[in-house]
Amino acid sequence: MDGSDVDNPWAPKLITEDEWAGWRISVGDPFEVLAGPFYTRRDEVGRVTCAFRAEQKHMNGGGFMHGGCLATFADYALFMIAETELEGVGSVTAQLNVDFTDGAREGELIEATGEVIRDGGSMVFVRGLVTTAGRTVGGFSAIVKKVRHKG
Repeated sequence: MDGSDVDNPWAPKLITEDEWAGWRISVGDPFEVLAGPFYTRRDEVGRVTCAFRAEQKHMNGGGFMHGGCLATFADYALFMIAETELEGVGSVTAQLNVDFTDGAREGELIEATGEVIRDGGSMVFVRGLVTTAGRTVGGFSAIVKKVRHKG
């Protein structure tokens, strides 16, 4: 193996054109593909930002982003934020807390940023914020459990 991601269906794919040029998209998780699309990028200092454009399918009956969509996006973001700590191991969400603080509307750019609080060996602790247009839409904290692949 040469270390490339050519044969890895979970590896994010780089977008080279349109609004998302320079961002990566994960195409290996069927639910995230259905719920998103969600994008991620890492800046020059290593800070991760995840984003998506809110569409009609993300809205609830009241015209605001559905809480389940926000929670799904937070779950996606926490794995991108902890990507370095989770490299080379399987992992699952052991706990996810989401606080809903404001609504988001169709067409808005939704972004998530965060940090790893602690990499405790088998558990990784993450927290972050979801924002749009300078408003905090929600906050999240999570515990990710590292797991061994059974072969």
